[in-house]
Amino acid sequence: MLDVVNIQATPDASAGPDEAPSATPVPATLDAFLASVGTRAFRFAEVALRQREDALDAVQDAMMKMLAYEDRPNTEWTPLFWSILRRRVIDLQRRRTFRLGWLTAAPRLEDGSEVEWADDAPDPSRAHDGREGYARLSQALGALPPRQREAFNLRVLEELDVATTARVMGCSEGSVKTHLSRAREALQRQLEEWR
Repeated sequence: MLDVVNIQATPDASAGPDEAPSATPVPATLDAFLASVGTRAFRFAEVALRQREDALDAVQDAMMKMLAYEDRPNTEWTPLFWSILRRRVIDLQRRRTFRLGWLTAAPRLEDGSEVEWADDAPDPSRAHDGREGYARLSQALGALPPRQREAFNLRVLEELDVATTARVMGCSEGSVKTHLSRAREALQRQLEEWR
């Protein structure tokens, strides 16, 4: 089972909107790679699926499928993993739509309260602002069309370059740029009042 921790994505400020940020080294072993990508993959799946259990299942399935590709060069693991996870998320979304699961509300704890994210911040108001910011960002990302949400997650939050993102999404680099531009515009409109 994955442990959920608080992650703050900070894109490289020196990179332009269409340039790849500074490359992060890919771990040498598949176990290390899966450990490094687990939390981010969970967040990606959770935003897309809006269900904690489904997100955990999707990430676990993607990691299990990656074990079959251990012999591939480690430079191929990142786009391969995100492609597998993306397809698994889409499969779960289709099943949920078929079962009319999209009519259910956001995930809640057994006592009816909303899920609270672990935060080590000593200041309670800062922790509250962080939870509120994540909730608003999740809600705004959830309102985006799926392709725009995927482009934003992969390019901005995962810091993949345009070519890798296009490969993961199965579209052209121009389409990635278009989806990303539209996603940024929509998010800016939705989150403008909160800034």
